[in-house]
Amino acid sequence: MTDVRLGPLGAAAAGELLTLQRAAYVTEGQLYDDVRLPALVQSLDELTAELATARCTGAWLGTRLVGAVRTREDDGVLHVGRLVVAPDLQGRGIGSRLLRAAEEDTDAGTAALFTGHLSTANIRLYERSGYREQRRQVVHPGLSLVHLTKPLR
Repeated sequence: MTDVRLGPLGAAAAGELLTLQRAAYVTEGQLYDDVRLPALVQSLDELTAELATARCTGAWLGTRLVGAVRTREDDGVLHVGRLVVAPDLQGRGIGSRLLRAAEEDTDAGTAALFTGHLSTANIRLYERSGYREQRRQVVHPGLSLVHLTKPLR
């Protein structure tokens, strides 16, 4: 979607981001039969505090926040997290644009992220973007995290 504008998202937009995050993660909660996923139960205060230490890039369609991704750097690794797109706009390239923007806005040599093992659309997106699975981590029966990395330089 060429009319989507990307830019930094600060703590002032925490409420709008929390609404978007919850909407985007509802399908994940259904997929894993778990309404207590961290992204679904994160409080506004927790998100505001997180935005004070993480970089967040937002995607807007007009004045509507339709996507976001959060990143932080640690020892040459760009940690990518909470890539979210409004459910009614998923599959239109917004997530790919956000991921690419996060990767371009760093000097880190490697990007790393994770997603749940049943989140096949997420895994496909990441693999199309050059990420490769490194390991799986069993969180509890029925949930494994798939850890993926990508060289950036």
